[in-house]
Amino acid sequence: MVFRRGQKAESGRRDRVSEADAYGDLSEAKEEERKISLADVSRAAGPWDFNEVEDPKAGRVDLGALLVPAVEGMELRLEMADADQVIAATVVARQSAVQLQAFAAPRSEGIWAEVRAEIALEISKQGGTVDEREGPFGVELRAQVPVQAPDGSRGIQLVRFIGVDGPRWFLRGVVSGQGAVQPQEARDIEHVFRDTVVSRGNSPMAPRDPIPLRMPAEAQQAMQQSQGEPGEDGNQYQQGDLNPFQRGPEITERR
Repeated sequence: MVFRRGQKAESGRRDRVSEADAYGDLSEAKEEERKISLADVSRAAGPWDFNEVEDPKAGRVDLGALLVPAVEGMELRLEMADADQVIAATVVARQSAVQLQAFAAPRSEGIWAEVRAEIALEISKQGGTVDEREGPFGVELRAQVPVQAPDGSRGIQLVRFIGVDGPRWFLRGVVSGQGAVQPQEARDIEHVFRDTVVSRGNSPMAPRDPIPLRMPAEAQQAMQQSQGEPGEDGNQYQQGDLNPFQRGPEITERR
């Protein structure tokens, strides 16, 4: 299933702030990990809450909890836990990719500081290394993660973990490819992350619960057709754990 677009789509945001280009090491020592007030979190340039945008669906792919902006030449991969459950969306643009996931969060407190500490601890346990840096979305993690290649050999993958706290939600992005190595190569996928709209909904959810995603109608039709073709051995989308460093079952769209 292939979709193509000739130009970048514009969102309906009234006031748009220019994207930051500066990267660098944190100038001060790492502060103690703690919960932070949402009053201290700046989202002046996105990502957006559903209620902050005039027309959230304009120029975006509707995945339910996430409305992802369409950019020229992008590829959208929907990662499945089973035939009906979308657990993450990955946008590939040029030689970079960003995996998007939204989670429920407390009403008045952000969780990114705590999540960063947990990610860093887990990667360290795996034998990897993690550095905190100041990036276009605030503090982020630059990590070297041990991975196993298809031939069984061991290697290192460079990734960036970015995160933004919103009203009752938290949006996490895992940047891989050239955008994790050379920040100037990440502008397209950073634009995607920045212009994504999160639709939290009003249903009660425990903090850190994933906010459910859904497939677009076109993707659902394509999956049903592929499952009905002869020669398929079982379900194409088997249940499995989400690993941001390893591709899982996917449905792919091109725009």
